[in-house]
Amino acid sequence: MGPRARSSLFNWSHLTPLELEDRAAGLEPQSPGGRKPCFTLGGHKFQVFGGSIHYFRVPRAYWGDRLRKLKACGFNTVTTYVPWNLHEPERGKFDFSGNLDMEAFVLLAAEMGLWVILRPGPYICSEIDLGGLPSWLLQDPKMVLRTTYSGFVEAVDKYFDHLISRVVPLQYRRGGPIIAVQVENEYGSFAKDRSYMPYLQKALLERGIVELLMTSDDAENLLKGHIKGVLATINMNSFQKRDFKLLSYVQSNKPIMVMEFWVGWFDTWGSEHKVKNPKDVEETVTKFIASEISFNVYMFHGGTNFGFMNGATDFGIHQGVVTSYDYDAVLTEAGDYTEKYFKLRRLFGSVSAIPLPPLPELTPKAEYPSVKPSLYLPLWDVLQYLNEPVMSNTPVNMENLPINGGNGQSYGFVLYETLICSGGSLRADVHDTAQVFLNEVNIGHLHDHAKTLTVPTMTTCQLLRILVENQGRVNFSWKIQDQRKGLTGSVTINNTPLQGFAIYSLEMTMSFFERLCSSSRLRSATWRPVPKVCLGPAFYLGTLKVDSSPKDTFLRLRTWNSGFAFINGHNLGRYSIMGPQGTLYLPGAWLHPEDNEIILFEKRKCGSYIQTTDEPVL
Repeated sequence: MGPRARSSLFNWSHLTPLELEDRAAGLEPQSPGGRKPCFTLGGHKFQVFGGSIHYFRVPRAYWGDRLRKLKACGFNTVTTYVPWNLHEPERGKFDFSGNLDMEAFVLLAAEMGLWVILRPGPYICSEIDLGGLPSWLLQDPKMVLRTTYSGFVEAVDKYFDHLISRVVPLQYRRGGPIIAVQVENEYGSFAKDRSYMPYLQKALLERGIVELLMTSDDAENLLKGHIKGVLATINMNSFQKRDFKLLSYVQSNKPIMVMEFWVGWFDTWGSEHKVKNPKDVEETVTKFIASEISFNVYMFHGGTNFGFMNGATDFGIHQGVVTSYDYDAVLTEAGDYTEKYFKLRRLFGSVSAIPLPPLPELTPKAEYPSVKPSLYLPLWDVLQYLNEPVMSNTPVNMENLPINGGNGQSYGFVLYETLICSGGSLRADVHDTAQVFLNEVNIGHLHDHAKTLTVPTMTTCQLLRILVENQGRVNFSWKIQDQRKGLTGSVTINNTPLQGFAIYSLEMTMSFFERLCSSSRLRSATWRPVPKVCLGPAFYLGTLKVDSSPKDTFLRLRTWNSGFAFINGHNLGRYSIMGPQGTLYLPGAWLHPEDNEIILFEKRKCGSYIQTTDEPVL
């Protein structure tokens, strides 16, 4: 029986954040005698039609566009995670500005007539670095993440003191749009400490969360993830009756909520691009509606892992999540409509008593003239302009470098240098991948499955340089405990430990590039014309010329190898010859009219042109 066969159509026009004034009764599970359990909102029967959009993966200028498209499709709720690692990059230093202005996003959703389900973690998975946990937690050698270990709890308490004070006024009962809050995320798949989830539940309640609390797990881990007094929800990729039976076994007589219905999947470097059949998505959502099951589409709009925010998987081999978080979602990475969008809009329109809002216009795309980088700067020439290196007898991992006010380094690269006077078998534990040089000559690569290489014999002492890249911390499973990056442990030649390291932090932050490009002395002294052959890590500078009204485009780096792109103060993320991703999304909102400074950091060898295209290659 399809949704059209229902006795009545949905009309929730009075149940929107702007229309509903009486806020005495929020989202509540009801079990009316003899009838199917259901949710009510403001005392009225309500079914959550949710879609996930992560504000931190979407340029702020486009938040309104993406939320309007969610509403026009027929959804009534937006769900978002809150990434602790981005909001508290250093202990006690909080950032809720610009693209991280969570409150502005939530209030904008309310303006658009959408309710909000907030998923504040502290762990969120989300294919983001360390599942959204800040890397400075790993400075403690005894740290046990996602447990009631004192060092973890103290950090969560301080973060929640700050975060939840921002969330409280946005709740439904305070006149805001937040109708539910999720406790942690898929803890059943981790389940290392029975006291942990009740601790988090209490932490939220004590700080003033009064809306419906939920947990979220797949069927396999539901029994281990749910806790007393919190509504259990389920995650799945298709309609599974046996999973719903399991859910009613865990909590009888409660309405069903699918917190994550996966309409696509994420990609990792070196793997195939994943897609999901739009017809399967339509059929599953049709069954949800007919069965009066509330649901959240993950993802409605995936967005982009800008900068170094991507996570990683490790099922025997470390694989970074690609820069695009397109996810084969209902809207594309750049906010364009898909077959899934039109199928769901037709479906939602068929069960709505009132017409859906008109379709917002598409964001225009453009292809711009190719850029030939005019200047380049080898990494070795940059070192003198960095902060003083850390001097250490033994290597220090990225997180424990005594920089950033004692918070270590979270992302990017670390360069380790030491003088050696003989060759032999070099061994080092690198995370995640390293290029090894003698002076400026590359002699090989190291990674988690290649920990040794041969250093050639030498007649004079030479500088051994190991450039290590953090390609993203694992975001799922018990392996999050072991995600310290850089060199971990000693470096040996013929089993003799090397000593006396100069360690350069290469975080590639905005201030780093401002230093690189703004000083006239720097520009004239060291940037030089790009030679015909250029090997090794280097920066390449060019100008992307656009018209007076910049539009979205995609960088195409066919002849380049591996690195990342930086434009007008924005890190667009990594590119790699490994694929599957072949373009980088460049939002028009981040371009200036006319000239735009573009810098590539290329690890291996220069390419010829930086091209743009009006269509992505995923």
